Amino acid sequence: MIPRTPRFFACIANAALIAAVFASGCAVNPVTGEKQLSLISVQQELRLGQQQYPINQQQQGGQYTIDPHLQDYVNKVGQKLARASDQPQLPYAFVVLNNAVPNAWALPGGKIAINRGLLVLLEDEAELAAVLSHEIVHAAARHSATALSQQQVLGAGLAALGAATKDTAYADLISTGSQLGGSAYIARYGRSNELQSDKYGMQYMAAAGYDPQGAVRLQRKFVALSKGRQANGLDALFASHPPSQFRVSANIEHSQSLPTGGVTNRDAYQKAIAQLKRDAAAYKHYDQALQAAGKQQYDSALRLVRKAQQQQPKEATFFALEGDLLAQKKQYAKAHKAYDRAVQKNPTLFSHWLKRGVASAALKDYVSAERDLSRSLRYLDTAYAHYYLGEIYEQQGNPQTAYKHYQTAATAGGEIGSKAQARMQALASKT
Repeated sequence: MIPRTPRFFACIANAALIAAVFASGCAVNPVTGEKQLSLISVQQELRLGQQQYPINQQQQGGQYTIDPHLQDYVNKVGQKLARASDQPQLPYAFVVLNNAVPNAWALPGGKIAINRGLLVLLEDEAELAAVLSHEIVHAAARHSATALSQQQVLGAGLAALGAATKDTAYADLISTGSQLGGSAYIARYGRSNELQSDKYGMQYMAAAGYDPQGAVRLQRKFVALSKGRQANGLDALFASHPPSQFRVSANIEHSQSLPTGGVTNRDAYQKAIAQLKRDAAAYKHYDQALQAAGKQQYDSALRLVRKAQQQQPKEATFFALEGDLLAQKKQYAKAHKAYDRAVQKNPTLFSHWLKRGVASAALKDYVSAERDLSRSLRYLDTAYAHYYLGEIYEQQGNPQTAYKHYQTAATAGGEIGSKAQARMQALASKT
């Protein structure tokens, strides 16, 4: 039995406070009209989505650039569905990411992305519409705001509970539990949110003129894949959008109340993804090169990635991997040339500038290294860029600026944070 100490009664008071927050922080779901928890205003949601959208894109491979027409096509389908939604006034945006993982996600405010790895699994435009309309509902129904609000309340509650149970047998358990949870921006939704997005997404599909059976086929396909050998490659999708026979049955039931005769546009879809299909062998060689590199078989990985380059010479990622492999072999001049080609083919991805900057530093070309590392920070602020900028400024005899960059890198924690801490201590000992 837990002793009825003052700390125990503090826990009860905090629980009551959390309940009060839930009661006072209710908002109306714009899609269903039901009440749901929201401690975030619509304006805050819009700002959050706007700020995080480019960051999340950079972290997940950047935009797919080989075929700009595919970006236009997906955006056109997405905007058509958005106009049929319950929140057509949101600033919706749709992008295709250069990422092989089959996944799609939505940020607050209607900022939506789909990976090329998912596009090649779909058969027609109706299935694409099913994916995009599902994500539109997550944004329109403010599911991310609810998930973030729940995390905020849970975090506050656990912090209060942790303080109340300090120096008791329960303290370690509480602090461990408070560390659990997913991203506040790309949420993992509960079953009710997923079913809600399926249901209203099908309504948006029908309103936009698509065959809602596309959503039934999509869920059937995901259930089959989850049971087959391809499941490992779909972990990210299944983690955030778990398939089930129940969802298939629910979609069949929803479809019975919707108009029939909507379009599938299979030919248009197949034409839109034709370049991705033509490049399938190149991306397969790239994936095999990554596997070989993971086993430290660098020569084999180089042969594979160079095959990929020959098959699709426009793909910057292939040249970036070549640079990584050459850098592992300490062939920094050749690595720099490979990174240079990656920058030329896609100058909008932070990692290409970062890696070329690191290669320049290894070649003791500190002017070029400083330029490239600083350029990478324009796209994505990373601890790695700050750490290597610290090294460059230290080499150039500017310890004060070096210390500031190390200080920023140290906040990231992990191995790079520890290295930055060590350099800060070394500089401090010299003063």
